Amino acid sequence: MQKLLWAVLASLPAWLAWAQGGGELFEKNCAGCHREGSPTRAPLPGSLRQMSRQAIMESLLTGKMLVQAASLSLPEREAIADYLARKEPEATRVGRCEAGTLQDLRGWQGWSADAANNRFQNAAAAGLDAGKVGRLKLKWAFGFPGAITAYGQPSMAGGWVFVGSASGTVYALDARTGCTHWSFPASQTVRTAISVGPYGKGRYAAYFGDGRANVYAVDAQSGALLWKARVEEHPLTGITGTPRLEDGRLYVPVSAGVEEFAATNSKYACCTARGSVVALDAQTGKQIWKTYTIPDPAGPTRKSKEGVQLMGPSGVSVWSSPTVDIKHKVLYVGTGNDHSEPGTRYSDGVMALDLETGSTLWSRQLTADDRWNVACVNPNSANCPEKPGGDHDVGASPILVELQSGKRLLLVGQKSGVMSALDPDAKGEIVWQTRVGKGGDLGGIMWGAAADGEKVYVPLSDWDLSDPAMGGGLFALRIATGVKAWYTAPEKAACAGKPGCRPPQMAPTTLIPGVVFSGSMDGHLRAYDTTDGVVLWDFDTARDFETVNGVKAKGGSMSATGAVVSGGLLFLNSGYGQFGGMPGNVLLAFAAE
Repeated sequence: MQKLLWAVLASLPAWLAWAQGGGELFEKNCAGCHREGSPTRAPLPGSLRQMSRQAIMESLLTGKMLVQAASLSLPEREAIADYLARKEPEATRVGRCEAGTLQDLRGWQGWSADAANNRFQNAAAAGLDAGKVGRLKLKWAFGFPGAITAYGQPSMAGGWVFVGSASGTVYALDARTGCTHWSFPASQTVRTAISVGPYGKGRYAAYFGDGRANVYAVDAQSGALLWKARVEEHPLTGITGTPRLEDGRLYVPVSAGVEEFAATNSKYACCTARGSVVALDAQTGKQIWKTYTIPDPAGPTRKSKEGVQLMGPSGVSVWSSPTVDIKHKVLYVGTGNDHSEPGTRYSDGVMALDLETGSTLWSRQLTADDRWNVACVNPNSANCPEKPGGDHDVGASPILVELQSGKRLLLVGQKSGVMSALDPDAKGEIVWQTRVGKGGDLGGIMWGAAADGEKVYVPLSDWDLSDPAMGGGLFALRIATGVKAWYTAPEKAACAGKPGCRPPQMAPTTLIPGVVFSGSMDGHLRAYDTTDGVVLWDFDTARDFETVNGVKAKGGSMSATGAVVSGGLLFLNSGYGQFGGMPGNVLLAFAAE
């Protein structure tokens, strides 16, 4: 009898969850943030319904929603996942390659085609120019199962395309046909691009990071795991920026950004996570050095209005791929805002680290006292710092350029709406600053610019919740002076009125000789003439696609990743269901007819 009683009691949470239903649980616990116009920028329910059950459960159990879901039992979380998850099965075995061998490393690997992070591909490597851009046609499409966001900028090496996904699966595809050579299941979402390099004699490895701060090396030919390393133990850290592979080492940026969302839970003791950069041996995964962006761990500060002990300092994420100065053996990283009090000296700026040891050579803070987390736009702002800033991260990779005079500059885009040029040989002294937008938590320069020898091409976000027509535009600034060479206003969104359709240009730009590509939250990829900003080509990705792998797929907004050009082909992820954008789950390949 006692055993029966315990069995009944144990089953109560499941029966209660079933009785309430996933819809009721969602409305009670989640809908306040997941709604149109929510200042928390959470994905809309329609976007969540494009996700797989597994992806939703991972978010509730170990991912971004872990803290927010802390009061829910396992059956309640399962009921919410069952309510939201897409129901149709996905035909993921379709479209397998019969055979193929990775021959070399020619292509575009990682965040940028070179270590300076200028996102420029020269004419010979691009196989594409201004004369051919107008003839670009869709060649194939590949769908990511159960996803609302096409995470992970694609990389290309030796005729293969490597790309990560929201489910954590990494794919190796044939660049010409889109067939799948192999797939590898990481522990969580893979937002980083894939870096490919030598791994012993006659072998290549593909390197990437995931949302749990794990770094992987897998055999680029077969997808077999070579090694896996955890670079940060704090549960609310992850890897957003692409690790940079250089001379046998992997330089890994670590973000504390998940904790910004955890702060919306007023019972959470905000905040203790901090950003860092970690150098690993590319052959073994062994740590060589680690440098935190906040030297000392967090300690108690004050009590919140809810009576919770708050912690700090915290934050200062490294959101983007590090920039390597090969000649001077220096690593440059952009840093994010502080999450809690007190403020720190390395936030919202650039740090220069010794490539060999990780020691800080110099730093330049561009915005001081920027203490902010998502609680600052939440109805319950208990975890918001007393004097919050504007969330003005440097989320874009610094771009290292050299002028004809021999003078070197670091070009730094910031969410404040300001583009800066720093002198890397004078401890980051500011050479010029040009404002291109008003900035804000989803404003200014989000994910990066591209530069040639003369101009830097800067996309503007300036997302405004109160006005769906606000934001967008592309600027060309002269590198030597910061003076505007031209500006092209955003196009009127053809999808106006559709949830998530807006003109901000959050995605990083991509550059080939004579042409700069820029993706928009309205779902369009546009090619601009670098001379005057005239639009040469425009493709609307916000539609359904027939895919080579049989997965139901569509395009949507473009934000965190840009186009990649190599060997006459252009690759692009479309769909960004985060922050209120239009969801999507497709990788597109284009070629000039």
